[in-house]
Amino acid sequence: MEIGFKQVMLDSVSFQGKGLHTGLDINMTIHPGMPDSGIKFVRNDLSPNIEITADANLVVQTQRGTVLEKNGTKVSTVEHVLSALFALDIEDAIIEVDGPEVPILDGSAHIFVQQLLQKGLKKEVSRKQPWVIKEVIDFKDEKSGAHYVLIPSDTFEAQVITRFSTPILGEMTAGCDAQSTYVEEIAPSRTFVFISELDALADAGLIKGGDIDNALVINDVALSEEKIERLKQKLNRPHVTVSGAPILGNSNMQAQNEPARHKLLDLLGDLALVGRKIQGKIIAIKPGHGGNVSLAQFIKHQYLHQKKIGDIPVYDVNKPPLMGLEDIKRFLPHRYPFLMVDKIIEMSENHIVGIKNVTGNEEFFQGHFPGNPVLPGVLQMEALAQVGGILALNNAGSEGHWDTYFLKMDNVKFKSKVLPGDTLILKMELAQPIRRGIIQMLGTAFVGHRLVSEGELTAQIVKRDE
Repeated sequence: MEIGFKQVMLDSVSFQGKGLHTGLDINMTIHPGMPDSGIKFVRNDLSPNIEITADANLVVQTQRGTVLEKNGTKVSTVEHVLSALFALDIEDAIIEVDGPEVPILDGSAHIFVQQLLQKGLKKEVSRKQPWVIKEVIDFKDEKSGAHYVLIPSDTFEAQVITRFSTPILGEMTAGCDAQSTYVEEIAPSRTFVFISELDALADAGLIKGGDIDNALVINDVALSEEKIERLKQKLNRPHVTVSGAPILGNSNMQAQNEPARHKLLDLLGDLALVGRKIQGKIIAIKPGHGGNVSLAQFIKHQYLHQKKIGDIPVYDVNKPPLMGLEDIKRFLPHRYPFLMVDKIIEMSENHIVGIKNVTGNEEFFQGHFPGNPVLPGVLQMEALAQVGGILALNNAGSEGHWDTYFLKMDNVKFKSKVLPGDTLILKMELAQPIRRGIIQMLGTAFVGHRLVSEGELTAQIVKRDE
């Protein structure tokens, strides 16, 4: 879990097993992902295949596991495999599954980790900036009661404090500050369930694939013979012996704090949904999937906010631009009065910054709030789109022969008025590498240091009819 580095998979690795909650036989293969593409699940049992990004904002359920959904298609119990990838510093992977759930295997992340290490990993410098904890943050998830304290640190480390009502477990702690600790202590820790919970879980249609071989079953209450028999039938486990032992089955806890270690395993898996590394220490008190996902969503929001406002472009009017108006016309088909970019002042493979001088004699001001002129928000998005189009066409080497057509805009927000006399600084950044002519960008518009609008824009590069 080194900051600044990632591990690249050298080969694919496959797994077979039952889904914990569905009971279905599942085949799963983890493939190396394209650089900077992130982690994606692919439901290959559907036609066409459905791709679901490992993203905290796509979580729809956290009861006894983390469930992702996209356009009505779900993949469940993703936390153990994501925990393994997070701890091994694997940032890019494609996880193919032929069913709605990741196989539970032995109830831990141990098999995932061992198979991935056997296939081999290559260390590389990561291009993804981590989210840095710069000050102490106290985060509480009111719904679940989970409490998290985030503390600045030069590395990543995590600690879990659990408090169980049953005296069999009581209060436990577990920590992890190195990959070796995770591999040896955290990854082998198994999921667990209290026997008092089994009835309700079975009635909810869950744990159909659960067994004493893939979970610790903790005997926290005394059950009558009648209730034991009814539970066996309900779970379709007629041969399981329910004794007075604290842990049912043939194996005891691997360590006195194994449940706390598994809570830490789950925490790391849910934090993988942030989509990047975290630099700092996280202390989790009574965590669960609901609280973990809320924390991951909070971190993701904070990272995007910091990214948008933490690197505001500086416009030096005395510095010659990279592109003037005539250069821009070679890339864009737009002309007055709809050419919304005057200059390009910065450009790399991943970002571009343009300038739009807002003047009072522009035609739309005659009808848009006359007497109180305001630059329409949709035209701010159009200006960002045109700047993004130049970046896309420049990267594709498509000057003058291709155009960009925008497919959608998401999470568009207008923060402040733009008035005649303002200089609009337009910044577009690639959200992920361009693939098959599709480009996804994060757009921010500033006047000075003031953020005035933002949005996520998706476009397609199309050959121009000539």
